[in-house]
Amino acid sequence: MADAGHDRPHASSRGESPRSFNAGVYEVVKRIPRGCVATYGQVAALAGRPRAARFVGFALHANPEPGVIPCHRVVFRDGSLAPGFAFGGAERQRELLEAEGVVFVPPPDDAANAGASGWRVDLGRCQWRA
Repeated sequence: MADAGHDRPHASSRGESPRSFNAGVYEVVKRIPRGCVATYGQVAALAGRPRAARFVGFALHANPEPGVIPCHRVVFRDGSLAPGFAFGGAERQRELLEAEGVVFVPPPDDAANAGASGWRVDLGRCQWRA
């Protein structure tokens, strides 16, 4: 479970409780279709807090319903996976996504991944168009 202290500065700055922010994140993530992904920033924007991508990660790390809230469908802005995927690591996240038909591409030679090293989700083909 995520440390609630990570949520407090963000949530209290607008009078919003961490629980209500997290609930909004979970509702957005539940809508990501099978075979698609969304970025942390995209989820933050759809939850009404476009500058709160980092806090989306904290919320997903505290996912109360891992089988219901598909947090494996959330990736970094470049399509890289979460190195700290709370439910089994980046390899498990990739397995779950590939089982849904998500396509991966090799990273460019001249750029480091924002998240875990290795192949990235092909956002051009698989990003959710919410």
